[in-house]
This record gives sequence, structure tokens and C-alpha cells, in this order.
Amino acid sequence: MAEGGAADLETQRGEIAALLKTQLRKGDTWYLVVSHWFKQWKKYVGFDNWDKYQMGEQNVYPGPVDNSGLLRDGDVLAIKEHLIDELDYILVPTEGWNKLVSWYGLTEGQEPIARKVVEQGMFVKHCKVEVYLTELKLCRDSNMDNVITRRFSKADTIDMIEHEMRKLFSIPDEKETRLWNRYMTNTFEPLNKPDSTIQDAGLYQGQVIAKAFITSTCLLLSLMDRVLVIEQKNEDGTWPRGSGSTAPK
Repeated sequence: MAEGGAADLETQRGEIAALLKTQLRKGDTWYLVVSHWFKQWKKYVGFDNWDKYQMGEQNVYPGPVDNSGLLRDGDVLAIKEHLIDELDYILVPTEGWNKLVSWYGLTEGQEPIARKVVEQGMFVKHCKVEVYLTELKLCRDSNMDNVITRRFSKADTIDMIEHEMRKLFSIPDEKETRLWNRYMTNTFEPLNKPDSTIQDAGLYQGQVIAKAFITSTCLLLSLMDRVLVIEQKNEDGTWPRGSGSTAPK
């Protein structure tokens, strides 16, 4: 057995080697592991035939997975820009990540860097791990001074965005809401397909999602280039924006 009660080194080597050959499938989750740590682990378990002379030695023991080299300063959920696959990080499937963490642990204070597999390509589809997520800015009551940024996968749905907003802004489940995509100056397009993905809906990084309660809110929103508006039903059963016209009231 390796240090910490982990599987023996030969077992570790064989299991991870097999899992790294896993085919990408849409919707699966993969994890980023900083290359520096992974290279150290490979030395420790004798992963490569030409690099077995230090196998099992304590001076090459990798310790807990430490992805700090991938993270922006002060943000345990945001990764640095322009990272390169295999140079800066290694992608491992969920089962491989779980095994590595069970054997070595994760550095205290860090969160797993989990990413989904998405389909790309207009005519010929191919699967790819979506390393960089789409940042959307969320706010309530059109209070642009209280903007909360959250990152979403292109495979996440409109329903998932709404759920995240309800959680962030403590909106009760029983309150009825609807979402609009406001583009250009005075055009509102309903986002009425909760199962539609961010990619399908054409949402992109930098948009602001606002929670609107009253008609005057829409006038404030018209000052912005492009926003998503979540509108809450009035107590009398009516909607602030009426029955669903595409021009603001």
C-alpha cells in the first residue's frame, strides 16, 4: 500500500492509465489537475518506463492535489486565462479524479475544478471538455450596483440559471417568474424554453441577468446593451410587462 492507505503503486498506475483513455461523452464531467502535481505523481508511481528509478521514494511523494497554479489569485473557482491542455493541466474523468483525491486528498481550501463535456461544431459534431465557462452577471431589482457573477457551462439550461438566481436572491419557490432576453434597445425576447441550453439560447459572456419587479425597471434596463431579465408575477396575478409583447411597456 502507498502512503495514506492508498492502493499500491502498480494498481494506481494501471487504474489511472486506463481511465485516461476514456472517450469523451456529451454531458460527462472531467476534472483539471495541474500538470506539475500530475508529473510528480507519475514519478512516484513509476508511470513511465523510463522514469521508474524514483518510484515509491518519499522525496517524490506528490502530497495532496494542489491546483493553486491554475487559479486566479484570491478565487478558488476561477482559473487563469490562456491555460494549455497537457502543458498547464491534465484532464481526468470523474472516476480518475475521485481515485486521486481518495489516495492523496485535495489541498485545504481548494475546490475541484470540474468541467462538462460539450458538443462543438456546426456540421460535424465533436466532443470537447469546456475548460473555460461562460460568465454571466446576475442582479436583482435592476440594482446594477449589486451584481453577482456566476459561471455556467454552455450545456447548462435556462432553468438552471433561474434556479441559481432564486438561490442567490432568496426567491421563494412558490413565486412565479419568467425570463426575457433583451437585445438591442427596445426588444425583449422571451426565454420560455427552460430545457434550452445557454449555447442554444445564444447567451454569451458579459451579459447581465436582472430581476425585474416593476415597469420602471425596464426603462432602466434600456440603458444597457444586452441583458437577461427575470420578471416576477404581481400579487394580483398580472405581469409587470403585460401578457408578453416584445416591446417594453
